[in-house]
Amino acid sequence: MTTICSNQQALNSPLAKKLSEDQCRKLYWACLEILERTGVQLFEQEAVDLLKKAGAHISDGNRVRIPAGLVEKAFATAPKKITLCDRNGKRVIQAGGHQSYFGTGSDCLNILDHRTGERRQAVLKDIEEGMKLCDALEHIDFVMSMFLPSDVPQETLDRYEMEAMLNYTTKPIIYVTTEFSGCMDAVKMAEIVAGGPDALAQNPVAACYINVTTGLRHNKEALQKLLYLSEKGLPFTYIPSAQGGVTAPITIASTMAVNNAGVLAGLVISQLKREGAPFIMPGWGGNMLDMRTTIQPYADPEKRGQAIDFAHFLGIPTFGLAGCSESKLVDEQAAAEAALTLFTDAIFGGNFVHDVGYLESGLCGSLPQLAICNEILSWLDAFMKGIEISDETLCLDLIDEIGPEGQYLDCRHTLDHFRERWYPNLFDRSSYDGWQAKGGKSLGERAVEDVDRILQEHKPEPLPKDIAKAVHKVTEDAESKI
Repeated sequence: MTTICSNQQALNSPLAKKLSEDQCRKLYWACLEILERTGVQLFEQEAVDLLKKAGAHISDGNRVRIPAGLVEKAFATAPKKITLCDRNGKRVIQAGGHQSYFGTGSDCLNILDHRTGERRQAVLKDIEEGMKLCDALEHIDFVMSMFLPSDVPQETLDRYEMEAMLNYTTKPIIYVTTEFSGCMDAVKMAEIVAGGPDALAQNPVAACYINVTTGLRHNKEALQKLLYLSEKGLPFTYIPSAQGGVTAPITIASTMAVNNAGVLAGLVISQLKREGAPFIMPGWGGNMLDMRTTIQPYADPEKRGQAIDFAHFLGIPTFGLAGCSESKLVDEQAAAEAALTLFTDAIFGGNFVHDVGYLESGLCGSLPQLAICNEILSWLDAFMKGIEISDETLCLDLIDEIGPEGQYLDCRHTLDHFRERWYPNLFDRSSYDGWQAKGGKSLGERAVEDVDRILQEHKPEPLPKDIAKAVHKVTEDAESKI
């Protein structure tokens, strides 16, 4: 008997879109209009000179109006996929399209100490323990420093952060630096670990997170980092900050237009500096200032989805924001907002999704919250997978053999397939009596225990001693220059 069947199709994951192609096109045209008509201010002469040579109009010294053709040309050379490697050179992240990877954030001033329950300033040990935890958590794909250490010289704290990340995890790194010199030192450390500049460019173990003042004002340090990393062919994010109602109009559409005009300006500069420079754009859009609290919310629903759709329309990889909360505690609000934001970025297909484990609108971090987010990501990983509909999974012969009154507990088919289903680590599925027998603990209490267990038992792969010494010398040399 033949089994020919034409036109079969399968969905490998759920689908979601917030913007239509027509809406994306209209937003794109608005960005081009802003660049041509209003222009951007660039506080770095090399960037101005590159654009002037390419045909942009310059006025008032650094007011640059960029023709649409330069933007269109930049898309022809910008990579559609960004690769990051682990410390050993394995290419573990291939970010592009709808493939999502999740990691921590970088700059929390405070930590909610899981041992004491107290909120306090973060120290270097918190970064080291955070990296050790991330190294063990299966669904954390890349790391950022999580905290700003208060117990090291503040002029060189970014070197201490990079050194701790390289020492306490093998996972890919996204780093932030306060000054341009810190960016150069972070690259120097990464080159030492990778085996030199060419080896790092071929198999990058780290990418830089560049913050830009606004979509229309590009600060000197951001442009210096963009030009330096572009020339080296190293990946970076370029993230202008447009706040609706403050540095951009209040509506979501106009805030996105202003912000992404700045993104496209950065894209053009990067490709003029070096064609093929790996560029990552924001995966959230429509930021606002909460007019009741004057806080910039992290977990608000309105900025989610549309920026990812727009990036997919442009074909540029994204840097998303999820797994975060406005809550001050590891509580019901923290769990709900973390789950909702992770779900939206996963279902829309954000690429590099950071700030997992953030509390207090980005001012505080928590290791138990990060462990809870890892469990949520485990759930989402199972949810996002496609379902196999085949003769083996339908098992119609077995259904007929067992019949209406049978059971499947002792069937070979059950033994072969039951491990394919999802089983939680922190979420509890026990009966009430079983839950009580294990101590009747809340999710937060179980997460604290899980963090303590990992910190006690997990041993990250250490850097070779000579490499660790060379990396540390970069920090020492930076301090000697203060």
